[in-house]
Amino acid sequence: MDRKTILLIGGARSGKSSYAEELAREIGGEVLFVATAEAGDAEMQTRIAAHKKSRPAHWHTLEAPCGVGGCIALDTRSYDVVVLDCVTLLVNNILCKHMAVQGDDVSQKAVEEDVKSEIGAVIECMRKSPATYVMVTNEVGEGIIPLGASTRIYRDVLGRANQMLARAVDEVYLMVAGIPLRVKPQR
Repeated sequence: MDRKTILLIGGARSGKSSYAEELAREIGGEVLFVATAEAGDAEMQTRIAAHKKSRPAHWHTLEAPCGVGGCIALDTRSYDVVVLDCVTLLVNNILCKHMAVQGDDVSQKAVEEDVKSEIGAVIECMRKSPATYVMVTNEVGEGIIPLGASTRIYRDVLGRANQMLARAVDEVYLMVAGIPLRVKPQR
């Protein structure tokens, strides 16, 4: 299979992660799984454990809640596939760092700048790499307008991050009920 860059986007429990893992298995070879989740509570610890268990033991795992592009660049091994799961939590982690310092009075501009820099670094890694990249993210802009300012910032910033990635990749699939619907390139 030729090198590709792929973005899987969809709602919660739409099958994004499962499909990303399926693609990585089909491509084969050396796989780097980049996990952005942090185990902040027991429920999240259980989710992370289940995700780890679902992956083949020979895959390499890089836990990087932030600074993903830099962390990937520092890994000197050669990979055939890089799975980034997920951009949604990466953006969340950046927003939470800002909220830890500023509370609910977060500067949207500052968060956007950090997210843009973070996504730019991921895109740069992707462009320099011979590996196929499969990235997972959520579509959060199809619901109602959130009540809280920080939630609206999150939705807006994640939407812009998703747009940056969608422009940069070869293929985009919208995941609906476990079914990948091709969005890019259009046939």
